[in-house]
Amino acid sequence: MSTSNTLSSTTPYGTLPSASPLPERRPVSLPRLNELRERGEKITMLTAYDATFAAVADAAGVECILVGDSLGMVCQGLSSTVGVSLETMRYHTESVLRGLRRVQGTAWVIADLPFSTYHESREQALRSAAVLMQAGAHMVKLEGGGWTTETVRFLVERGIPVCAHLGLTPQTVHALGGYRVQGREDQSAMLLRRQALELQDAGAAMLVLEMVPAALSTDITQELKTCHTIGIGAGKGTAGQVLVMHDMLGVNLGKNPKFVRNFMDGASSVREAMAAYVQAVKSGQFPDDTQHAW
Repeated sequence: MSTSNTLSSTTPYGTLPSASPLPERRPVSLPRLNELRERGEKITMLTAYDATFAAVADAAGVECILVGDSLGMVCQGLSSTVGVSLETMRYHTESVLRGLRRVQGTAWVIADLPFSTYHESREQALRSAAVLMQAGAHMVKLEGGGWTTETVRFLVERGIPVCAHLGLTPQTVHALGGYRVQGREDQSAMLLRRQALELQDAGAAMLVLEMVPAALSTDITQELKTCHTIGIGAGKGTAGQVLVMHDMLGVNLGKNPKFVRNFMDGASSVREAMAAYVQAVKSGQFPDDTQHAW
């Protein structure tokens, strides 16, 4: 059965496919992501929260779609991700999967476990993860290190792929003192490195590093052998990159961080902008380490 993208209707966000269709793509899986890293090819990830944008991102060649709790800020207008509910995440995960099924999409879908849905116990985390997996997610993501290690192990042992998240963790932004770079001091850098290794040992297959100094994220990436690092404001030394879709399209409700590029500049459609993002990450043109906030 072909896995190429075959949606032919024209949308406000771009025609799928274009006059020059993408080459046939295999469904993205953990072994497929391993292959990308082994040959030195960067992994691309974007957030998406609905059927249409998920389909457009898939057609543009994005390997991983993150149904992020960032939807609380960019879709719901909240001041942080803390107010996002599990039911909201389930709804948006189902919407994204419907869009991918419409176009025979191949992307790997990761869904965020929202605040307070995995903090009480490993069993609570399993129940919450089950909701998102039953909605169609291929993997769940949770934030933090240390106390989350055994939760990750518990989920992985029960067949649930896990993406961890270290550095700036938005669900605990108030405890971190705001949206600040993490790991600048030697002690905090050592802590992040130790937590990353612990999460890998617990079975985490991916690790988002957010607002971490480039040198530190590069070191962590080189130390991890079975866990793929995905950077956001963490330099180009990670195994892949992720951006919030609204940020890279220049349509968010606030000011873009310094590390974000507006890929709509010069693009004729959202799909073209997303394809430019994929090309820039693959070629090493994005991110530009001189534009980071460290």
